[in-house]
Amino acid sequence: MTDKVLFEREGHIAILTLNQPETRNALTDLDLVEAVVKTCAAANSDIDIRALIVTGTGPVFSSGGNIKHMRDKIGTFKGNEQEVAENYRAGIQKIPLAFHNLEVPTIAAVNGPAYGAGCDLTLMCDIRIASSTAIFAENFVKVGIIPGDGGAWFLPRVVGLPRAMEMTLTGEPIDAAKAEAWGLVSHVVEPEKLMSTTKDLAHRIAANPPQALRWAKRLIREGQQTPLATLLDMAREFQGKLHQTEDHIEAVNAILEKRKPEFKGR
Repeated sequence: MTDKVLFEREGHIAILTLNQPETRNALTDLDLVEAVVKTCAAANSDIDIRALIVTGTGPVFSSGGNIKHMRDKIGTFKGNEQEVAENYRAGIQKIPLAFHNLEVPTIAAVNGPAYGAGCDLTLMCDIRIASSTAIFAENFVKVGIIPGDGGAWFLPRVVGLPRAMEMTLTGEPIDAAKAEAWGLVSHVVEPEKLMSTTKDLAHRIAANPPQALRWAKRLIREGQQTPLATLLDMAREFQGKLHQTEDHIEAVNAILEKRKPEFKGR
């Protein structure tokens, strides 16, 4: 795996770090895309991972697309219109699909500016915690293009349609305080407290049974686009299975015995 993406484990939580500070953690390099997709797959296959933090190296979370590559028509931006469209499908569009199919709860620790596809990457996560230095911009129109990585799907679901339209059609950035007021982020903290605050939340999530966490996340995601009756059918089936798990029995016994539970993902 490329060193453009770092992957660490701390107990039941994992940390994915974009590690291209020289490009301000641009997301359009194909090897970086593949590394992100492989990391999501690895997290999905490991029931012992109960939360995944996503952050960036350096002062920037992610600048999104590589502007120099756009200018030079290389990488993702090489070729005629059909070739560029295929480059998106085979490249950066794999990231939103990987995150949407990721069963593990995800938290973006937004350590600085998140522009374009970088902003959209934060939206792909379930929860966002921002440094006070963070800036969010859906600024594709500023370079004459549109959100090609799913931002038009994610952003309205997070901030609502009118604010999504404002961010997308003006391309203007919003600071961390406005992002919190708009519901784009859950908390804003000082830079030196970002990772400790994010890890604290991740560990609070990870204190719960891993299968219940994954299925609870799936229900919420499905509930965004599924009729109530269908969602109730799904919840009923999940509930029937979860009631048979060792972790459910352990959780009930721990409450009754007034002790800390020990979950095994079974």
